[in-house]
Amino acid sequence: MSRVPCGLRGTGSCVPEQVLDNHALEKLVDTSDEWILQRTGIRERRVVAAGQSTSDLCIEAGRRAIEDAGLQPGDIDLVVLGTVTPDMHVPATACLVQQRLGCTRAAAFDLQAGCTGFVYGLNVAANFIWSGSCRHVLVIGAECLTRITNYTDRTSCILFGDGAGAAVVSAEFRFGEIRSSSIAADGNGYDVMYQTAGGARTPLTPELLERNEHKLVIRGREVYKFATNKMVELVRQEQARNPELRLAAVVPHQMNQRIIEAARERLELPEERIYVNIMRYGNTSAASIPIALDEARRTGWFAGMDGQLVVLCAFGAGLTWGSAGLRW
Repeated sequence: MSRVPCGLRGTGSCVPEQVLDNHALEKLVDTSDEWILQRTGIRERRVVAAGQSTSDLCIEAGRRAIEDAGLQPGDIDLVVLGTVTPDMHVPATACLVQQRLGCTRAAAFDLQAGCTGFVYGLNVAANFIWSGSCRHVLVIGAECLTRITNYTDRTSCILFGDGAGAAVVSAEFRFGEIRSSSIAADGNGYDVMYQTAGGARTPLTPELLERNEHKLVIRGREVYKFATNKMVELVRQEQARNPELRLAAVVPHQMNQRIIEAARERLELPEERIYVNIMRYGNTSAASIPIALDEARRTGWFAGMDGQLVVLCAFGAGLTWGSAGLRW
């Protein structure tokens, strides 16, 4: 049975107005602009305002993606939201986004795959379209990570920012045909990035809140080694699946500049063929790839890549990872 082709029809993104730069962090923890820049490549990140939430960012990014696609909200068949910072545990934030956008025909659900959330969502969307179940799927990656960042931990608080990115995946695509996609996980890495409290196992108490047990914990050395190796593996995997296409570009999860650079060197790719914007936004988890994708498109970065291979790749808490090979 032949599958229905699908690809991207529109993209959009939204980041908060408030900027938290490295000099501001110097006032919160024992760190410096030079130290942060050298180890992460980050100069600044965005922070949601009081009263602003993940859904607010999703709605604006989603609206822009639908508008860019030349569609109406009622054309959307499914809304998939990748996030680790939903507005609340119940109901799914995707349902609120669906209602606020006016996607009245669409099914909606959240998925939680850490930083790989958008790529997981892209894979889900492609499979719904390949099967003929949907025509247009809105995939969003969004986070308010600063709400779960521990600003007493100098090694992790420098990393995270807030934002949202979205893409309309469609059987009537205009660019970025999804030729291949894969997602995977290894639960042996369950404790590499985690929150101790706030779920059903350990409900929050005043004492746990006081100890920041609801904040994000990261084992940095394990993450660095895993992410570098996995990025190289994922790019080579998509190349092998699309041997007839020349690799034109990689849009990776923006976790750490040093990780991206180490992987780039192993892949023997020139700097201009990997899109990097971590210096402006930090690590926005599930939002990082769709923000980068939208920014790259709107600035003309993909010019001249028609008919060539663009690889999206991500890795995150779980441990999870995933990739997609797009014929641009």
